[in-house]
Amino acid sequence: MKRQQTVYEAALDRGITRRDFLKTCTALAAALGIDYANSGQVVEAMETKKRVPVVWLQFQDCTGCSESFIRSSQPSTESVLLEMISLEYSEVLSAASGHQVESALQSVLKDYKGEYILAVEGSIPDDYAFMTVGGRSGKEILIEAAKDALAVIAYGSCSSWGGIAAAKPNPTGAKPVTDFVKDVPVILVPGCPPIAEVMTGVIAHFITFGKLPELDHLGRPKAFFRHRIHDKCNRRAYFDAGLFVESFDDEGAKQGYCLYKVGCKGPTTYSSCAEMRWNGGVSYPIQSGNPCIGCTESAFWDNGPFFTRMAKIPGTQTTINPDEVGLAAIGLTTAGIAVHATGTVIKKKLDDKKETEHEEKRGEEE
Repeated sequence: MKRQQTVYEAALDRGITRRDFLKTCTALAAALGIDYANSGQVVEAMETKKRVPVVWLQFQDCTGCSESFIRSSQPSTESVLLEMISLEYSEVLSAASGHQVESALQSVLKDYKGEYILAVEGSIPDDYAFMTVGGRSGKEILIEAAKDALAVIAYGSCSSWGGIAAAKPNPTGAKPVTDFVKDVPVILVPGCPPIAEVMTGVIAHFITFGKLPELDHLGRPKAFFRHRIHDKCNRRAYFDAGLFVESFDDEGAKQGYCLYKVGCKGPTTYSSCAEMRWNGGVSYPIQSGNPCIGCTESAFWDNGPFFTRMAKIPGTQTTINPDEVGLAAIGLTTAGIAVHATGTVIKKKLDDKKETEHEEKRGEEE
């Protein structure tokens, strides 16, 4: 087995200056939420830790997660691929193909047993008839690769929750990674696709601290899924003031009013979109005028129309349209806000309760 370089050694081989190396480490520290004064911790890790072998498998997916990953700006894609990790297998980025690349995969699973991180993109059909790679079923490949992995990262809502392929009536029997992997730590990084810097940040955390990031009760990294989009939204002030977009071509839309009444799922969606944003921090869907569709949450694809506000009342199976409630009750805006306030506050309290129970359980296990 070839010797794995440290991240710093790989950077030097690429002609990276010490100054640029330190700038990258500082950016990483910021992405991980580490105080600037403690950024030396990241520098030390990158100087001493070996590059992490990564095997990247794709199943029922659109390649959107891979596309997002290679657009990371802090750290840059080339820094991740050529310095931080050793990408040993990828159906999109590997130069080889066919029998050659499949043979390479088997060698990696053997040579780096217990040392590699398995990244999974896409849902897995339970029936081999719907998906084979190299003559083998997707389920068989996943189980074999996950067995000796150090950890499994489920990138995207398809591998995390089942995704679009699992939408009713789920003809392929699409399932998430956690339905097949039980004895290896699994980190869920949902999104359709996830933000690039969130994807790279999870790996950077492992390299820096030598352990998996702290997870919430659903298995998502707390650092990136601790807030609702609504809590950090740039349009939040308009919601509080009762100023809403009624249709996509009205004056409210031009003024940047709240998108709640045209379907925005921000109040019930946990993600870093409003904080980290996309394309190098330029924007995110709500800022660009499109309601959040809740793509980081389970079953978002079956939770009603994207552009109609459907509020599910916690503790029931009832789904209602606040606009219709408003017309029949005490007024459009008031009813919409009342349903929102009741529903989202209760949901947040339930989430907090689950989080507390999760932490108490983990404390007992430790």
